[in-house]
Amino acid sequence: MSKREIIKKELLALYKEGAELAVNFQKNEEKQFHYDYQRWYTKAIKAVLTLAPDRQSEFRSYYEIDPKRKSLGYGTFVIQDFLKGVAPSQSSCPGFDSRNQALTCFFNQLTIFQSITERIDSVLADIEAELYADLQDSEIVIARQLAKVSLRAAGALMGVVIEGHLQKVALNHGLKIAKKNPTISDLNDPLKSAEVIDTPTWRKISFLADLRNLCSHKKEAEPKKEQVEELIQGAEWLTKNVF
Repeated sequence: MSKREIIKKELLALYKEGAELAVNFQKNEEKQFHYDYQRWYTKAIKAVLTLAPDRQSEFRSYYEIDPKRKSLGYGTFVIQDFLKGVAPSQSSCPGFDSRNQALTCFFNQLTIFQSITERIDSVLADIEAELYADLQDSEIVIARQLAKVSLRAAGALMGVVIEGHLQKVALNHGLKIAKKNPTISDLNDPLKSAEVIDTPTWRKISFLADLRNLCSHKKEAEPKKEQVEELIQGAEWLTKNVF
């Protein structure tokens, strides 16, 4: 089972746990709601923060008391009020039912959480892409530092970055590459044939492949500092412009 499948399974289990808790609470069959909800919320808020930070403040607003709140009523009552046993007076809010209001807030949280489980594949893909981009940026920084010690090593590292990025591009576009360990050229030509990249980009990548080969294979000629810097700049451009 892949990490993505594991995360999806855990999220679905957490949603199911919350839904069952809400149903039992609605039926007045949940005897330890205070404890079980707090346990669920602690796990759920971390998932929301990681996978949907844009929904975090909304998710929290159904639980946490707004420190700027000026009055307590239908629009400002939250789950934390229920857990503390706080409720507006019947004179200000006749017929106010704390349990129903807490349940409404809980259902709103579950709706937000369900929306995350429904788009988990795209959310995880975005996170993976962001982490991969950070890794590429780090490798480019390392290559520039490495170039001060060994131009060949820096160029070889950039070759690995370019190959890895082109493999990811091919995967994103559903292209099957015959070779198990394809070189830059093995990836560049199929991408051009599939019109994923245009001719100028194909030529640029071919040039970068030549520079990489100079660093990795051609022992009779030493790469120049300018050539390695051009390779680093080319790799940086590629990772930011070809997807």
